[in-house]
Amino acid sequence: MTQRLFETLHRLLLYLYAYVRVFALDFSKAFDTVRHSTLIDKMSKLQMPDQVFNWIKDFFDGHTHCTRYAGETSSFASIKASVIQSSGLGPASFLVTAADLLPLHGRNRVIKFADDTYLIVPACNTDTCLGELEHIQDCAAKNNLRLNSTMTKEMLFRANIRLGNDVQLPPLCQDTERVTSIVALGVLINDRLTASDHVSSLLESCS
Repeated sequence: MTQRLFETLHRLLLYLYAYVRVFALDFSKAFDTVRHSTLIDKMSKLQMPDQVFNWIKDFFDGHTHCTRYAGETSSFASIKASVIQSSGLGPASFLVTAADLLPLHGRNRVIKFADDTYLIVPACNTDTCLGELEHIQDCAAKNNLRLNSTMTKEMLFRANIRLGNDVQLPPLCQDTERVTSIVALGVLINDRLTASDHVSSLLESCS
């Protein structure tokens, strides 16, 4: 995961000529919506030993649940989606399910940290943002994932030193809120790419 964080920061610096737009995408109850049939179908296409695939398939088969209330118990229903929380297969299962969440345009990037997903768009592709977000939402729906548009945030990284104040900043994409910092894997990243906010947050939590 730390490698993915470094990859994100590296990609930002490569693209940072005028500005870079980063969209932090939020999937509602991501692990709970992983559909077993879709997951197993995608895993069957991976290069893994048969015994490992069969073990994973058996792990997801045969789970049921019921509800007990006021002394009454419902009939058992099969569990056909979700992964067991805190299990070793949780993050990997989501990543396999979301493997086909890819950008439409070549220079844009989609980077995933388990259920945290980030869309990176350089200034030259700023007109593609809306199309990319709609495409990701469509792909998510096909995989039984629910993209929470109200929780999706945008952060704008700007190369002030090179271009001064002459750069025209892009307008907001739909109703996406533009923020000045996000937390990725426990690291507080601000739109200035400095460590000051993260260090302050650490010191505050220690005190």
